[in-house]
Amino acid sequence: MQQTIPHHVQTGLEVVLETGLPQLQGKRVGLVTNATGADRRLQSTVDLLMADERIQLRALFGPEHGIRGDAQAGVEVEEALDQRTGLPVYSLFGSTRRPTPHMLKDLDALIYDIQDVGVRYYTYIATLLYVQEAAAQAGLEFVVLDRPNPLGGTQIDGNLLDPAFTSFVGIYPIPIRHGLTSGELARLFAAEHNWPEPTVISMRGWRRDLWFDETDLPWLQASPNLPTLDSVTLYPGTCLFEGTSCSEGRGTTRPFECVGAPGLDPFQLVAELNRRDIPGVAFRPIYFTPTFSKRAQQTCGGVQVHILDRNSIQAVELGLHLLHAVRGLLGPAFTWIQGKENNTYFADLLFGSDKPRLAFNAGAEVAEILAGWEQQSADFRARRRPFLLYE
Repeated sequence: MQQTIPHHVQTGLEVVLETGLPQLQGKRVGLVTNATGADRRLQSTVDLLMADERIQLRALFGPEHGIRGDAQAGVEVEEALDQRTGLPVYSLFGSTRRPTPHMLKDLDALIYDIQDVGVRYYTYIATLLYVQEAAAQAGLEFVVLDRPNPLGGTQIDGNLLDPAFTSFVGIYPIPIRHGLTSGELARLFAAEHNWPEPTVISMRGWRRDLWFDETDLPWLQASPNLPTLDSVTLYPGTCLFEGTSCSEGRGTTRPFECVGAPGLDPFQLVAELNRRDIPGVAFRPIYFTPTFSKRAQQTCGGVQVHILDRNSIQAVELGLHLLHAVRGLLGPAFTWIQGKENNTYFADLLFGSDKPRLAFNAGAEVAEILAGWEQQSADFRARRRPFLLYE
């Protein structure tokens, strides 16, 4: 089989290092980044901008998982000094998730350089919005060093979030798989909030139809539990299991590629899923024991989802079929997780609505839950068009 030559893509970071950014000359800059902020030689954005005499780097801001990407999901990160540069590191996933006036008081601009995964649940989107809002309120220049959407920029999947269910895992009324880059999201946020237009340093060579592994950029996992492009591809659907008593594969070597629960017969589950003729994937019956997170040290029956044709996968619909099949086999052992403080169902925050959960509870089929979502995707496709930067 002939090997495909990857497309040469320069990230916004690489472009700005080559061309400079005159409006930041001599200005005091804060950098929002994490371990995914790096060039193709795997040099950190922090180190590269610190060494660039055209920019006065004064502070670092870290999202969920921390500035170096070493914190597990949901673990709060404390403020600290970066041992390598001596710069203050302000946590945006600790006592606050928004930059405070104290953090911004000595800055003239904020630069954002984080690799997103293209899925609404991902909390880096909320961090982007909060940082952009804080910059607008403080009158700071806001710059996004753009990076690829690893799932490409053509496919849109899932329902629009209902603003009544806004949360850190669903910060804005966009589909679950939105097909935008961080720079394009920032342009949409600015226009719909009447904020100043962000400065987006666009990539060179990226096209909307490119998956991440079709570029020549090195893969850096965006968080501890999305290690591969396969896990990211399935994440728009399998992440919905985070809202249930079942395991989404955290604590295994295949998070978000495996789902299951104690007492679930994997062979019955595979038979039920195969009956549904779901495109683009195959299911392998497995037993697995998570080493941490939900169902830790408990043997779960379930499936590993294998990708056969990623371009034909509708990941959110796949997730609904998995939920429907698992729920049907587990019966009362399947439960929706509620928050300890306000009793909110976490699935509602992921769905961006309580309608899917209530429909499942009422015995609805997957097709009934999906009804109307295609029109929502079409409406969003038109809404996002003015903010696209790439063909």
